[in-house]
Amino acid sequence: MTQSIDNPSMQAKLAEAFAFRHATKVFDPKRKISESEFNTILEAARLSPSSFGFEPWQLMVVQSPEKRELFREFTWGANGAFNGTAGQLGTASHFLIFLAHTDASMKHNSAYQQTFMREVKQLPDEVIGFINQAFEKFQEQDWGIQGQRQITDWSAKQAYIAMGNVMNTAALLGIDSCPIEGFEMDKTIEVLEKHFGVDPKLYRPAVMVALGYRADEPQFPKTRRSQQQTVSWF
Repeated sequence: MTQSIDNPSMQAKLAEAFAFRHATKVFDPKRKISESEFNTILEAARLSPSSFGFEPWQLMVVQSPEKRELFREFTWGANGAFNGTAGQLGTASHFLIFLAHTDASMKHNSAYQQTFMREVKQLPDEVIGFINQAFEKFQEQDWGIQGQRQITDWSAKQAYIAMGNVMNTAALLGIDSCPIEGFEMDKTIEVLEKHFGVDPKLYRPAVMVALGYRADEPQFPKTRRSQQQTVSWF
């Protein structure tokens, strides 16, 4: 039986959540996200869609203050250097790093993909064969995605879908967030390999996300282009 949804009520909740969400620069370090709510946020990421359903990303949750500090020097988007605070690294309840798969696992016919389709998707061989052909055409002919940089960037696009769902789910729960691209790539890769055991041949950092509860209300109102400026109807 299909569950009924109160659309007007849901629309109001969604509008409220999107208006509530802002890029929180400083969180209240005393307030922590509950285990159940954070699990809901993780499930929003896990159940997110991805191109061809390959889920070409991994998610790291960095909770240790000592581990977070390893990123401070070169993660200028989260270290509070602009506002003289401990930044998101020092105040967020939870700190996430999305990793994007590289060409080592996302090149068509890779071992990862074959194992994924058999063990996760549980697809029969004939379907796997069809997907292999379709994905090869997609990568090499339709989109021209070849080489480590292009394939890793494609994987990062899929991670951003999951990141959006993480932040939207958090907002619906009254939890603040901030997406973070302000980090030096090479130094981040080095720390991930040395201190977290992340193989740079398989994964590259795509984006970081801080979650928690705002320390103060936003200084400025939310500004966006109007629908008329952003949407074209034909």
